[in-house]
Amino acid sequence: MSTRNALTVAIAQINPMVGDFADNLEIAMDAFQKAGEQQAHLLVFPELSVCGYYPGDLLNDSAFIRKAYEALAELTAFSTQFPDITAIVGMPKKSSGPGKPLYNALLAIRNGEVIAEYHKQLLPTYNIFDERRHFEPGQQGAVSIDIDGYQVGLMICEDGWNDNAADYPVNPYEALAEIRPDFVVSINASPSNIGKRAQRHKVICGAARRHALPILYVNQVGGQDSIVFDGASFAVNANGEIVREWPAFETVIDALNFVEDGFQTIAQPAEPQVDNDQEFILQHILLGLRDYVRRCGFKQVVVGSSGGIDSALTIALAAEALGPENVIAITMPSAFSSSGSVSDSQLLCDALGVALYSYPIKTLVNDFGGQFQSSFNGELRGLSLENLQARLRGTILMAYSNHSGAMVLTTGNKSEISVGYCTLYGDTNGGLGLIGDLYKTEVYRLSAYINQRAGRVIIPEAILTKPPSAELAPDQKDTDSLPPYEVLDEILKLLIEGKQLAEREYQQAREFVAGYRATAAGEAVYQRIVGMIARNEYKRRQAPPIIRVRPRAFGAGRQMPIAAKH
Repeated sequence: MSTRNALTVAIAQINPMVGDFADNLEIAMDAFQKAGEQQAHLLVFPELSVCGYYPGDLLNDSAFIRKAYEALAELTAFSTQFPDITAIVGMPKKSSGPGKPLYNALLAIRNGEVIAEYHKQLLPTYNIFDERRHFEPGQQGAVSIDIDGYQVGLMICEDGWNDNAADYPVNPYEALAEIRPDFVVSINASPSNIGKRAQRHKVICGAARRHALPILYVNQVGGQDSIVFDGASFAVNANGEIVREWPAFETVIDALNFVEDGFQTIAQPAEPQVDNDQEFILQHILLGLRDYVRRCGFKQVVVGSSGGIDSALTIALAAEALGPENVIAITMPSAFSSSGSVSDSQLLCDALGVALYSYPIKTLVNDFGGQFQSSFNGELRGLSLENLQARLRGTILMAYSNHSGAMVLTTGNKSEISVGYCTLYGDTNGGLGLIGDLYKTEVYRLSAYINQRAGRVIIPEAILTKPPSAELAPDQKDTDSLPPYEVLDEILKLLIEGKQLAEREYQQAREFVAGYRATAAGEAVYQRIVGMIARNEYKRRQAPPIIRVRPRAFGAGRQMPIAAKH
């Protein structure tokens, strides 16, 4: 009969910032304090927790690496205050061999010393990832450490995603299975997107079951530029069953026990998770906006309020994330604006407690048109007149931003951005897009959910039901230029995300588009959409970052040439 006592393991689901070594160190020290209070033997931080994920080409900066080493030295010295705790941290570590100069490393620290080091073996270079640009793959095979008589195997993020050996020639699970640790610790910076939590569970629980290896999966949380990390760390036993999962979109320092039979919770029940798709999207965007604004040094945001669904949802999201007192809305009616452009904006802002300012642009448009006629001997009309209105509005928003210090939020959705139904230097102006990875039909669903969730009307019914329109020409409707969004969105999902969609969503889009293309008219529309996506890459390249919500978003996750024949 074994005499080993239970091992108390603490997870540090933290929110580090890239390059903020002082604050990251303070967060880590606070986690040590709390783990000490929980009488933990092991404390696990996320991937690259010392410097934040992902540093990009800051990893080429010698000063950045020096600061990482200084922070590690300070944390290692601090660990002497907790001699019974072994801490697992992630940081870039110098390589003395050939290839890239750094490893993506995991370090085990105990009582003032680094007792073990493991280098990430599988470096992702797909979707938003580009780790092979900066890191050399680890070659040392499986590594484990002894903690109070328990052998703990070590792994970093992508290492745990290749159990089928489909993407890399190396399967780190095989080496771990040979040394048979009592359990495996995986440190991660796994970005959030729709369907990602279920995907993690499938991959990690499947591997745990196949190799009879309990796994503790610790993930970071927070927004970093356009990427959001959801946390949702979990512990799974050798039978593939999840014993404990921690909340998504929250920082957590918490503990559980490991005994010879596997992980066991300590008194607390499993936390309820965000299983509602709309609530997930909402919390994901809120966290992304809060961290982006905070980390970029802003306190307030400003949004152009058109009285349409996109700006309404953007204003509602911003008000919840930052507080209505930190959101400014500006309505800028033109000669073509409907009466609801202003009145619906006012109803929305009144419901939210957001300040609304009015800056009519009719006179500006007329003055600009007159000078254009005088200078170029030609009338400003058609698309040039439409885009002028959007650009004047963008200029007003940027002027207010310079005047007040508030950051402009752009309001474009994924459907419009995909086909270029937006104006460069106009409605694409801004520091961040909240809904740029939501298709138009998703914008309507999330807007309706916000009202339902609040138990009152926040986004007016008129905004939810009016036909979408840019209101840049008489009686203009989006359907003058585009197929209905119920059609367009299914085509876009297939063309932009394809098999990266969840299986059910992929099959639905595939079947719908196949049926739609069965007619000559449908095929013509489909081919026109293909061309519109390709021709408007130059607009997307100049657009502000958007919060990534879906498996494949515009930006780093979709790298396409501007000048190419399609």
